[in-house]
Amino acid sequence: MPAHSPIASHFRSRLTTQVRRVLPAYILLVLLLVLILNSSFVTAPIRAAHKYKRELRYQQPLQSSTTLIPRKIWQTWKTSPLTFDQRDSDTAKTWAVRNPAHRYEVLTDDNAVQYLEWHYGVHGLNRPDIVSLYRELNITIIKADLLRYLVMYAEGGLYADIDVECLRPIDRFIPERYDAHDVDLIIGIEIDEPAFKSHPVLGSKCESFCQWTFAAKPRLPVMMRLVENIQEWIHDLSKQKGVSISELQLDFNEVISGTGPSAFTKAILEQMTAQNHGKPVTWDTFHNLAESKLINGILVLNVEAFAAGQGHSDSGNHDSRGALVKHHYHASGWPTLHPRLNHPMYGEVEKCNWKPECVAEWDKNVAEWDTLPKEEQDKRLASKPS
Repeated sequence: MPAHSPIASHFRSRLTTQVRRVLPAYILLVLLLVLILNSSFVTAPIRAAHKYKRELRYQQPLQSSTTLIPRKIWQTWKTSPLTFDQRDSDTAKTWAVRNPAHRYEVLTDDNAVQYLEWHYGVHGLNRPDIVSLYRELNITIIKADLLRYLVMYAEGGLYADIDVECLRPIDRFIPERYDAHDVDLIIGIEIDEPAFKSHPVLGSKCESFCQWTFAAKPRLPVMMRLVENIQEWIHDLSKQKGVSISELQLDFNEVISGTGPSAFTKAILEQMTAQNHGKPVTWDTFHNLAESKLINGILVLNVEAFAAGQGHSDSGNHDSRGALVKHHYHASGWPTLHPRLNHPMYGEVEKCNWKPECVAEWDKNVAEWDTLPKEEQDKRLASKPS
């Protein structure tokens, strides 16, 4: 058939018309398939936490050779800065004043869940198990500890408790002898009293890094290690005590060892060991630390940097050039809700503030007390000064 014949022209015209009719339908079908396969609003079922952990291994941390710790300052508190008490406002302002190039942000009781849903929900890291755990918790200090670790994993920067004053610019937190690109995490020693390691009360908290101030790059494995350690601890404790997570009640030592400085220290030492080809990194590396140490990206500052003026651990004072922050402790009222071990006659051994003679005297008195008949104990309690 000649290409220019009327029949050929008519056939091409009909074919073109048919294609035009069905083409939009085909395009719409393809778009729908793409949308379904890639939709972010198709809700994924909540799965067991261990499945999320396996997936998270493929989320590589930012490369320390090309990134710096973000210039962000994070604090968490009950209310927004607009309604801070004067003392909280005074300490908080020091961070902005001494670090004008840093972004400053406060997460509150009102917006913390929204933050976690954004970063850890299905639109973010897809860890609804973490969001669910945070929602279920009713213990304020546990939520505060967990929140700081989650923020540091998601975005990085510097975290400081609301009652911590900034004494020196953050740029001075990394000594000049180090390349800031090589520093993934900045921590400082809080308690360095290993002589008490075998003490039944003090032993679990005699070696610890400070977590009222620390700085980190985002997506560090150690932060997620810490979060998942806490998850496991909370679920195990709930089963052990036979109560739901929302009904958990904790004492002082449980808080310290579960989410506080002891938990923080345990996770960091574990991560240091993992990054050291399995060769154990122990507290001996940091005992009596005179100058900072950088170990596989983790910069450890001496006790004076973040915890000066404690009266123990050779912590120095806040007037020295090495003191970077000052902890005022006015927001540290949580122990009233989670009491320390308080002997009915001799009180709390922590009041000795790690002084060996005082602790030895307390131990001696308690040991003697346990040998007394109940009548004698009652007699001494009755005559105890109020």
